[in-house]
This record gives sequence, C-alpha cells and structure tokens, in this order.
Amino acid sequence: MNDPRASTVAIDSAAVAARVKSTIRPKIRALASYPVAKAAGLIKLDAMESPYGLTGEARAEMAAAVANVRVNRYPDGGGDEVVAALRRSLALPDEVALLLGNGSDELLQMLTAAVAKPGAAVLAPDPSFVLYRRFAELANLRFVGVPLRHDLTLDMPAMLAAIERDRPALVWLAYPNNPTGTLFAQEDVVHVIRAAPGVVAVDEAYYAYADASFLSRVLEFPNLIVVRTLSKVGMAGVRLGYATAHPAWIAELDKIRPPYNVNSLTQAVVPVLLAHAPLLAEQAAAIRRERARLATALAALSGVGVFPSHANFLLLRVPDAAHWFATLRDAGILVKNVDGWHPLLANCLRITVGTPAENNALLEALSRYA
Repeated sequence: MNDPRASTVAIDSAAVAARVKSTIRPKIRALASYPVAKAAGLIKLDAMESPYGLTGEARAEMAAAVANVRVNRYPDGGGDEVVAALRRSLALPDEVALLLGNGSDELLQMLTAAVAKPGAAVLAPDPSFVLYRRFAELANLRFVGVPLRHDLTLDMPAMLAAIERDRPALVWLAYPNNPTGTLFAQEDVVHVIRAAPGVVAVDEAYYAYADASFLSRVLEFPNLIVVRTLSKVGMAGVRLGYATAHPAWIAELDKIRPPYNVNSLTQAVVPVLLAHAPLLAEQAAAIRRERARLATALAALSGVGVFPSHANFLLLRVPDAAHWFATLRDAGILVKNVDGWHPLLANCLRITVGTPAENNALLEALSRYA
C-alpha cells in the first residue's frame, strides 16, 4: 500500500485556492469561524457554563450508565429514554411534542433551514445570540437585526415595524438575551408572537436563572416554539438541546433532523443527571446568589457599569475593554470581550458567574487594576 506521507508531489496552493474560490459561496468565504478560546490553566468565565461539578454519587451513577453503552451500535434514533426523562422533569403534557438536538445549536440550524424559502427573512433583536445571524447566512436567508434600546430592552415600535415590513418567516427571541442578560418584558414577547406572520422561537438557554418561561404556553399560540439547552445547567459537555411545540411544528423539524443526532453516551447520561434535579436546582440558586453579589461588587469599582442580568453572566461596561480583558487574562482569568460586536456593546465585557472563590479572584484582580 502506498504511503501518502511519502509523496513528493507538491500541492499547488494557488490552484487549491482558486478551486475553493470558484466553489464555495462568497458569503461563506467572507465568514470567520466561530471562535472558541483555549482556557487551559485559566479560571474560565467566558462561556456561561455552570462552574459546579457533580457529587460523587451522581458521578458513580453516570459512570455505571456509560459502562453499559454498546458503542459499536448506533444510538436510539429518537432518544426515547431521554425524551421520557425530560417529560418527567419538565412535567410536560402529552399534547406538547418534543425534539432533541445535538445542543440547541443544531435545533437553531434545523429551524432556520426549515423556513429557508427564496426571499424569506429571519428577524431578531440586535445584539443577540450570534448564531441567529450566522445560520441565516448559511441558509442564504436575509437577516434583519432590530437594534435594542440603549437600556438593552426591546424597541417595540421598531420590532413591530420590522415585522410588518419584512414579514419574517422566523423570529428569534432569546429569553433572557445573550450577550446582554436582559429579560424582555413578557407582554412584549407576547406582542411579537401575535404580530409575527411566521414562527417565533423563544430561546430559553438561561431559563434556570430567570424565573420566567414560555414553556407552559407553547400550545397557547399557533406559531410558538420554545428551544432550550442543558448546557447552562451543568451539562455543557453532554451537548443536548430540546425544542417543544405543537406536534405539527415538531413533525416538520423531525424531517430535517439528522439520523442518530444524539449520541449513545449522551442518551445514557442525561436521564441519570435529570434524576438529580434537586442538585441542579441548588447549583442554579447558588449562581443566582453569586450573580447578585458579583454585580454589586463590580458596580462599586470605578468606571464600571453593570447591566441588569437574568442569566448566569453579567455584562459590564468598562473604560477600556481590550486592556481590562488582557489584564484579567494575565491574572489567569478568561472572560469574553464583546467590544466591537455591536455599537451598544462598546467597551463591554461579558463575565460568567463562577464559584465564590472564582468570583473573589476576579474581584481581586480587578480591584488591583481599577
């Protein structure tokens, strides 16, 4: 057998570049890859994960479940045990349909692909989760971003005018919003749902920290889908998201879902972790308490403004975001610099709420600088 490493034929890089240019859509070539920072050796406060691990009992149960997985076989195509466990955990009525995704990101992309008719538009507040725009661009859809008000709340006249003008097939509402942490007024969300001609997807990635949800209302409106992820409640590594809606919506999305999209290890682990709901709730409550403490301490620093948050992170405006980001990184702390994402985020950092010790380290580092 020939060893490809032994080839002495030089690849013509210019020819490859020309072939790529002639084959890949210009809009795709103009994109940058989604950045994921390396965090080895750092206090990781950049990606809105829960900072808390599992108890010894939960880890033992998870290990036993994984040990029994037959990795030589494909996973259950529908993830029936996971669906059943989620239904129990959420007390979801039988009339509400549920679909699993490889993280909520996959569900976002599936829903965007489902509405990708020629000339269709996707609408979302701006700034919001960057993948709403990214997936619209990948699907060759027109993306309409409606700027938030300066206090980072919905500009309802602008939202309703854009809905009337652009007639979007899909509206995204992150509830609470990322990267701002804002929980939009419930009556505003309802107004958008009723005004939209297509589907409205309420993205509740941070539901555990908000004390507000539209999950119980998915059958109240004919065009509502609620999307969630387990990534923010201590299970980021298992990559599981779910969508709930009237069965007619889920039936169409299921046609797009790749077969075996949720792997066997995830399917084995999630029911075990959901059985530890009290632990997960306790951890979420601890994060909410630390969010309040951290917000008060950060607001006391000179030149720092902290925006209200209903998520597991805080958005703050500082005198020089790039310098503050670098200072924290030099101190061994990784946060997210969102300066430059949108004019409303000028000189802003997004900081995940960590453990008390991690938050104390953050405050100590900033107190030396500020």
